[in-house]
Amino acid sequence: MTTENKPLPPGQFFSPSFDRFGLGLFANRFPAKPDVIEFTIGGDVAQSVNVGKELAALPRMEQVSDFHCVTTWSVQSVRWGGVRFSDFYEQVVMPLARPQQGAGFVVLHGQDGFRVSMQLADLMAPDVLLADTLDGQQLGIAHGAPLRLVAPAHYGYKNLKHIGAIEFWRERGSYRFPLPYPDLMDHPRGRVAFEERARFLPLWLIRPLYRALIPMTRWQSRKALEAYRKKQRGTA
Repeated sequence: MTTENKPLPPGQFFSPSFDRFGLGLFANRFPAKPDVIEFTIGGDVAQSVNVGKELAALPRMEQVSDFHCVTTWSVQSVRWGGVRFSDFYEQVVMPLARPQQGAGFVVLHGQDGFRVSMQLADLMAPDVLLADTLDGQQLGIAHGAPLRLVAPAHYGYKNLKHIGAIEFWRERGSYRFPLPYPDLMDHPRGRVAFEERARFLPLWLIRPLYRALIPMTRWQSRKALEAYRKKQRGTA
């Protein structure tokens, strides 16, 4: 990562470090197999399938993009590596799972229990990746191992970590933002350029509210990660 002095989107401030960060409920939740890329494809599809090794046959790419957290901090010039979601959809999802016509509402499930929705049209953008490396190194547990979504045009919470399942639906009726967090926290698209930070709440309220949560959230995420790594060292 570099620290280029580029303009930031509205309401964002520059963060000098890229730390593990997420909703407090998930701070102590980690994937069971952080070194194994394996997940399911389901939803309104002809056939649910497990995939993993299929990604190795797709063309790889690296890209440098900025990461913007919905709580208003940003990290510039993050170098990710992986495969384009569009290649994954066209070469794996379509032939193996065969989504039904109109299944453009996508729900991504993390192995830590977090879930989020995206629009298939947004996922097909050329800079959306299924990433397994960060700055040239294997994606670590702090940032979504073994596989995560990278969608630079969308706030960080839409960039799901620890992918465990991807579902393609015709309707959004089967989806709820993780309880006990209210649905109004989850914008249907979450695009950075349009400041789609939350559903219904005005920006004058949501910006300072989210920003006030940063210190406690960082502390929770850091302490949980330290405890996880200590436990892993003890069982190695």
